[in-house]
Amino acid sequence: MRPFGYLAPPDPAAAIAAVAGRPGAAFVAGGTNLVDLMKLGVAAPDLLVDVTGLLPGLIEPVPGGGLRIGAGVRNSDLAADPGVRAGFPVLAQAVLAGASGQLRNMATVGGNLLQRTRCLYFQDVTKPCNKRMPGSGCPARTGDHRNLAVLGGSPHCVATHPSDMAVALAALDAVVYVQGPAGLRVIPLGELYRLPGDRPDRETTLERGDLITAVEIPPLAYAGNSAYRKVRDRASYAFGVASVAAALDVAGGVIRDVRLAIGAVAPVLAGRPATAEWFGRATDAELAAATPLPDNAFKLTLVRNIVVRMLCELAGEAS
Repeated sequence: MRPFGYLAPPDPAAAIAAVAGRPGAAFVAGGTNLVDLMKLGVAAPDLLVDVTGLLPGLIEPVPGGGLRIGAGVRNSDLAADPGVRAGFPVLAQAVLAGASGQLRNMATVGGNLLQRTRCLYFQDVTKPCNKRMPGSGCPARTGDHRNLAVLGGSPHCVATHPSDMAVALAALDAVVYVQGPAGLRVIPLGELYRLPGDRPDRETTLERGDLITAVEIPPLAYAGNSAYRKVRDRASYAFGVASVAAALDVAGGVIRDVRLAIGAVAPVLAGRPATAEWFGRATDAELAAATPLPDNAFKLTLVRNIVVRMLCELAGEAS
């Protein structure tokens, strides 16, 4: 690791100013991802600005049945919160699927959303990587890409985002509160992340000095009928080969609404029978735009099976 400075500012405004005014500075809270990247030589900040204790650490209900989660909330506290477990089980399940208990005790909500990809080429500084060094190439396209993207990739990058929590929050239409040099703004989670395109090194729409302060889930009457399913190569804590977050509203065997993190399939499903056939048709339509590589084409069948089975379970139907 390279030498770096450390700053513990008195308030969020001072932390934001410190990072905004120094290109080599980085926020740190739990550090479960950043410290690993520093050890690998992937990240080399010259100043760590500690926001531990500066970010909201509460989980609070909002009018109408929504939820506001401070960016400083530890993942373990989020997964164990009774209101989250009862009202938003998809979120609790996603957090529990994401890491070991030790890591959840350290990791924060804000940091979880901003963790970097686990692509092998990104983490190996001896290999080229457009995400780490723009213009150097993407060896994953012809190399080890089994766990990488089948949707949303580009000729420059096929890395995937590793956050399980983000998948669940996307299905719940969450928004992110961001405080930065330009003031406070609210960003829909779907607009927080950027597709790789020709600039895979820019992963989010955040600007230098922007600090996530909270996440808010809007009211959703059927959020209690939700679930998260993750498929991985081994049963212990591992990054997923594929995962799906879903919430389903069914009345009299007919779908009234559905939320899926893998895409907006509600227009295909709404008003249809809650059966495996229609769940399969909707998933096929969503995956039609996929551009898999030779070694990860199996994900299309895998994702289809996960979606159909999960929605059947939420609808109380046999798959």
